[in-house]
Amino acid sequence: MELLKANAVSKRLITPVFVCLWVIMFLVEFVKGALLVTILPVYMGDVLHLTTFAIGLSISMQYIGDNLFRSPSGWLIERIGFRMTMAIGLSLTFAAVAVIAFTSNTALIVLACALLGMGTAPLWPCIMMGVSAVSGQNNNFATAMGIIQMSSLGGAGAGPIVINFFVDGGSYRKVFWILLGCMALVLVVSLFLPGKNKTQKVDPHVLHPEGERSLTTGGIRNIGSNLKKTFAEIRKNLNVSWMLYPALFLQSFAVGLLTPVITLYVRTVLHLSPASYSALMVVGGGITVIGLIPIGKLADRYGTKWFLHIGFLLAAVSVGLFSMNRSIQILWLLVILIGISYAFILPTWDTMISHMLPSGEKGAIWGLFLTIQGSGMVFGPMVSGKLWDLFGPGSPFMTSAIVMGIMFFLHLALSRRHARTAVKP
Repeated sequence: MELLKANAVSKRLITPVFVCLWVIMFLVEFVKGALLVTILPVYMGDVLHLTTFAIGLSISMQYIGDNLFRSPSGWLIERIGFRMTMAIGLSLTFAAVAVIAFTSNTALIVLACALLGMGTAPLWPCIMMGVSAVSGQNNNFATAMGIIQMSSLGGAGAGPIVINFFVDGGSYRKVFWILLGCMALVLVVSLFLPGKNKTQKVDPHVLHPEGERSLTTGGIRNIGSNLKKTFAEIRKNLNVSWMLYPALFLQSFAVGLLTPVITLYVRTVLHLSPASYSALMVVGGGITVIGLIPIGKLADRYGTKWFLHIGFLLAAVSVGLFSMNRSIQILWLLVILIGISYAFILPTWDTMISHMLPSGEKGAIWGLFLTIQGSGMVFGPMVSGKLWDLFGPGSPFMTSAIVMGIMFFLHLALSRRHARTAVKP
């Protein structure tokens, strides 16, 4: 009987809107992964012969553009509609890929990378709004997030690997046409997302339009007034602990600390071959991906608290031991534990946040939270390199472990506060 109920929930979750979101997420992350990991570092260096500074600046501009425009994107979703916001962002992304493909000018490539970030900025706010809508009645947000995270990780991982097979003797022309084809397909898929109907009311299956008519009156002329009303609405209805804001930052900061140094560490400190390193990443990432949906389903049934407790504590211990370990056998065990810890964290963290949101202005609030969370990925790599230079190769990993330990205690306090608030009459 329970199995039948689970299957029924899954069927209700897999709606046309959800499938569109899954495809968009996978293909956009595929394109971004291919560009940021494979094409920009190698193509700009070996083919265009640009400086390392130009390459680093280009990648940084993508992250900055993405992060800065998440909040405005969330606000726009509830103003011009779900489909229009996504289509505008994806059009900018398509234009950015085209500029990178057909120019060798450094300034234009840096500008295109900023445009790439701006274009992908609406993706996560739209995803969060869409997942909230399609999972709301069935109380299966964590399951939905597990499936979405699977598409995100799958696309980001597949992009750099698959695209290498199409590099023809140092020529990237075929590669760029493939990426442009992916973006063209994504644009077509976005047209099937719901938007505003002819009566100018927001589709209730995607957005939550309480009070929106008063907030959007006046159009562009009164955009300043609309923003003031938005801030007033958020201040009035958003009741979350101050601890959530540093937690949002630290959750991604812990990952950002590891991103730029993990490859260098395993090659220069642990002396693994490229094949062994690839196998290590496949095992760790594969365990995370396999665990996302089962953990999501369990979190929908039993709540997120203990999954996040275990996830943060396990990540703190395993990453900390990773920084001190030199044994290859133990290394494999630690990578498996890290993969398990992120399988616990990824689908449940956003689920916990979704339970704290008020009914109105969800798009703007998701955008704000995602901006704070994304800033951790901007500052993490900067701090990581400095730690490596000052204190040695293990210091970014130990710092990341300490941050995860802090996250454990922050979440402990947040979950207790949320429990006290829930029992108030």
